[in-house]
Amino acid sequence: MIAFTVLVALVAVERLAELLVARRNAAWSLARGGVEYGRRHYPPMVALHTGLLAGCLLEVWWAGRPFVPLVGWPMLVLALAAQGLRWWCIGTLGPRWNTRVIVVPGLPLVAGGPYRWLRHPNYLAVAVEGFALPLVHTAWVTALGFTLLNSLLLATRLRCEDAALTLCRAAA
Repeated sequence: MIAFTVLVALVAVERLAELLVARRNAAWSLARGGVEYGRRHYPPMVALHTGLLAGCLLEVWWAGRPFVPLVGWPMLVLALAAQGLRWWCIGTLGPRWNTRVIVVPGLPLVAGGPYRWLRHPNYLAVAVEGFALPLVHTAWVTALGFTLLNSLLLATRLRCEDAALTLCRAAA
């Protein structure tokens, strides 16, 4: 359980690093006329992601979930792969990446990196991590709860992001 707690703590530190990058990138975008969309769904998104990390720890410690190697090791590989995909997205989008939906009018869509194959690869990373991270230590209630709530939130987020990009392309 200690190793899993360290893993979740490392993911929390990674999330804080994301927020620092996002803050810097938001300033960059806003300075270039960027417009933020979907502010209302952002606080629930932050709460859900915070709940994921808390749920992982609470379920494992309180419910005494065991580490089952046959499940845990493959889920760890998936969780780490999701981190790699997330940072590939961040690197590909550069200063345009953000945890918020901020679109700078006139900039073309990014078509490199993982965006060559997927329209929203970062959301794939989020979905995989939200399922795999809890299952590293068989926290199945957290994995199921996050997956269901994230699918609802992601539907809203995707509509918001697609609408924002469409509006900006139409204005250009």
